[in-house]
Amino acid sequence: MDVVNYCRQITKASRSNFYYSFLFLPKRQREALYSVYAFCRSIDDVVDRNSSIPKAMEEIKEWRQYVKRCYTGSIDHPVITPLAKTIHEFHLPIEYFEELINGMEMDLHKHRYATFEELRPYCYRVASVVGLICIEIFGYTEPVIQEYAIHQGIAFQLTNILRDIKTDAARDRIYLPQEDLKHFGYSEQELLASTYNPAFVELMRFEYQRAKDYYQKARELLPSQDRHSMVASEIMEGIYYRILQEIEQSGYNVFEKKISLPRYTRLGLALKIWLNNRLSK
Repeated sequence: MDVVNYCRQITKASRSNFYYSFLFLPKRQREALYSVYAFCRSIDDVVDRNSSIPKAMEEIKEWRQYVKRCYTGSIDHPVITPLAKTIHEFHLPIEYFEELINGMEMDLHKHRYATFEELRPYCYRVASVVGLICIEIFGYTEPVIQEYAIHQGIAFQLTNILRDIKTDAARDRIYLPQEDLKHFGYSEQELLASTYNPAFVELMRFEYQRAKDYYQKARELLPSQDRHSMVASEIMEGIYYRILQEIEQSGYNVFEKKISLPRYTRLGLALKIWLNNRLSK
């Protein structure tokens, strides 16, 4: 089995925004990231496709064992075999993968968040940790890049949360903090019923600004000497930030249709950001 091609196909078939940021990387880094993405996709699928929580928990337990095998032995698996190669080649700590699994496992048990302080660890586990893995693959010189990755990951996850409100509600998941709903006078029942009204617009405007602030924090933390190695992160940011802008320009009406960018728009953004990054040398 061509495991590298298998991971590449998983990434490509998902139509993920990540795919476009990988295109401009050297082959060694690109294939490493395919393996990481395929792992993330596999765990996410376990959580989303299983109606039985015990069955999902059992499968997650198996994936935890697979990860341990990456560090202690060998395993013939289309996702784990290339991941093990990536882990050893780039010296990735097991804690990152354990945290990723912990974050995705939260979706099986926790469907509401009282405050943003309660939501933030979830965002860190399912998104910031991916960023922390990526920067080890990209390479960097300044330790502040870790904070950059953390803030950027939270920005991406907040964007996902705003974009996917309707889809998540269909699974009885509400990621918007309960205290925010209460503050703006918008009820959980209204959200589950896809009610678009002035209270929802004000709530979304507030959440939009929070996400925008995290993008700004990340940009401020990116040191100039590491900017070229972070070109894939900048591409990712460009695509996700455009999605956030599209949400605002829709009047925050994420109930009417899911906000997405056409393939040519994402590819165009990726090419533009890559060229600007190269020309700034």
